[in-house]
Amino acid sequence: MLPATASRVENATSEEFNRRVASEIEESVRYHAEHPGQIGRRLEELDREWDIERTLEANAATLALTGTLLGAFVDRRFLVLPAVVTGFLLQHALQGWCPPVPVFRRLGVRTTAEIDRERYALKALRGDFGRYDAISASADPRRQAEAALKAAAT
Repeated sequence: MLPATASRVENATSEEFNRRVASEIEESVRYHAEHPGQIGRRLEELDREWDIERTLEANAATLALTGTLLGAFVDRRFLVLPAVVTGFLLQHALQGWCPPVPVFRRLGVRTTAEIDRERYALKALRGDFGRYDAISASADPRRQAEAALKAAAT
C-alpha cells in the first residue's frame, strides 16, 4: 500500500528529525509572537524556501542532464547516471523516500506541509484569519503562540 502524498516524506523521516522540525516551528512562532513586526519578513522568507520536492526535482534534473550530456559527448557509460536518478525519482514518488532524502532532510530541507504549518501559524498570529482574531488580541505572547500553533494544526 502506498503512503499518503501529504505525509509520505515525514513518515519516511526519523522521529528525531520530525520533532526537531516541529520544535523549530514552535520556536519561530513563539519568537514572532513577541516580535510581531517581523512576521511579514519571515513570511517572505517562507515563500522563498525550497521544499523537499523542489530540491529533489532540481537535484535529479541536474544529475540526469549532466549524465545525459556526459553520455552523449564523453562516454556512453555515463548514461547510467540518468537511469539511476529516474529510478530514485520513481521510488520517491511511490514511497516518499529515496537515497537523497535523508541527506537533504539533515541539511534542513522541509516538506511543504512543514513550511505551511509555520506559515499558517504566523498568519493566524498576525490576525489574517477573522476566525482567529482572538489570537492577535491576546496580551500574552506565549498564549498567542500556542493558539496560533493550534490553529495551524487544524
